[in-house]
Amino acid sequence: MKIAQSNKRLTVIGEGREILNWSRGAKPRNDMGCSSIGGICQSNIYICQGRYLKDKCRGEKSRQCCVPDAAWSALCAGSHHNRVRACDSYGCGGFNSRSDGRIHEGIDIVCGDYGIVNAPFSGNLGGPVARAVGDSVQYDGVKLYNKVHCVKIFNMRPYVYFGSVVQGEAVGYLLPLQERFSGITSHLELQMCDGSDPSPFI
Repeated sequence: MKIAQSNKRLTVIGEGREILNWSRGAKPRNDMGCSSIGGICQSNIYICQGRYLKDKCRGEKSRQCCVPDAAWSALCAGSHHNRVRACDSYGCGGFNSRSDGRIHEGIDIVCGDYGIVNAPFSGNLGGPVARAVGDSVQYDGVKLYNKVHCVKIFNMRPYVYFGSVVQGEAVGYLLPLQERFSGITSHLELQMCDGSDPSPFI
């Protein structure tokens, strides 16, 4: 058996002309990455009743995986649906709303102080998430992801920061916002990892 090596590729040539080729950034050779998560590979010029995911389909870059929208379950225990925080004296909870000259990059879900927070979808916890608060960095949330979604959940204290969870499983509790911001509508903050709008999923 002959082995040829380079910085970016390892090619093993064996009997029967079997070739195994690992290339950094290689394109998918089939559509299994899309179909396995319930998606359909198609040209992104067509309307997708959901969202397009890249690097899941073979062929041209314009051929992407259309994954239908699937509503997430309620994040706050005891709630039947996810309710977006309305405007109060501290700002508004909608995606891209403005507060003190800043654009809100997430969406706020109403939940009571110390309320139990449930996983909105099944996936894996990916560690703590942080954001700048004044001159300091504040760790007050966790990342949750699967093959389709990736979201950062803020204003909560997770029970654990790593491991798999199932949809509806308790993953932590809401931090007491009223102690710092009297009169604010207590809430979770959701941010998609890619900066997109999470509204279609809640």
